[in-house]
Amino acid sequence: MINRCRRQFIKRTTVAAMLLRAPALAFYPCSSLASTATFNTIDVDWLDSERDRLVPARLYMPLNAVLPSSTPLVLFSHGIGGSRLGYSYLGTYWASRGFASLHVQHIGSDRSIWFGNPFNLVSRLQEAAQEKEAIARVHDLRFALTRLLETPIGQAIDQSKVIATGHSYGANTTLLASGARVSRGNTLIDLSDPRISAAILISAPRFYGQDSLSAILQPIQIPTLHITATDDNINIPGYFSGYEDRIAIFEAIGSKRKSLAVFNGGSHSMFTDRTNTGGAILNYKVKEATQELSIDFMGQVLGNRESTLQDWSERYESILSKVIN
Repeated sequence: MINRCRRQFIKRTTVAAMLLRAPALAFYPCSSLASTATFNTIDVDWLDSERDRLVPARLYMPLNAVLPSSTPLVLFSHGIGGSRLGYSYLGTYWASRGFASLHVQHIGSDRSIWFGNPFNLVSRLQEAAQEKEAIARVHDLRFALTRLLETPIGQAIDQSKVIATGHSYGANTTLLASGARVSRGNTLIDLSDPRISAAILISAPRFYGQDSLSAILQPIQIPTLHITATDDNINIPGYFSGYEDRIAIFEAIGSKRKSLAVFNGGSHSMFTDRTNTGGAILNYKVKEATQELSIDFMGQVLGNRESTLQDWSERYESILSKVIN
């Protein structure tokens, strides 16, 4: 069942306070309707002083995460125009099942691009997709993970069990953090974070201005789960990426342990918190299936559990186009 918890009481920590001390992040529980477990929802506003860049984030933290180094972590990157508030159906679900989930907001390609002069929207979108911002997003993830682990709450995180995930532009960010290498002139850029042990890639588009998928993606060796749909098309001014790109990325990636799930129909934005895109009924079912599949994958790679993919495929057969394991 999709977690529809709406009681999110949030402690907002000011940037000034973050500079003076490790954040005193108070717990504000929010009961999960999908489980008897509860979790905390915590907003922080960090400042990476080395880059002079704000890194807001939302943490979904299981209430039972009290033992040192006991809780796995999902590190989430949003798509273009998103924020830390988005993809709550995933963050709340994961937290209700014992996974901490840190949703990082990327200033420069976040929801702020939708505001301002509407005649400049195209240029703002194009600017957000440039190399400088793509690289900055990966550094946001690295900084947020490091900062979280330095806090008292972060002591509960098992640093050997960190899974990176993202949707759309966030999937590109996840790929770069997981070992993808892009070129700048004759120089390869390696932004991989060795703390990441697996990756979930939802609607991953091709890299802007990069052609050789194999050269870019072969260096990724960690387990990966790829999720898309047959109508998962990105169409913004100056850029188009079709469903076929998701398949090409899956085929080119170097991971020796990789899985692919393709839903039939849908849309690119149905993987966000929007509830009607791709059709209201299909949207709901896809979210539910994505929740279950992601938990199954994380259980496999982090807990050495047996896969239930066959049972999952049978339950969702009516909305699936293809499954490769």
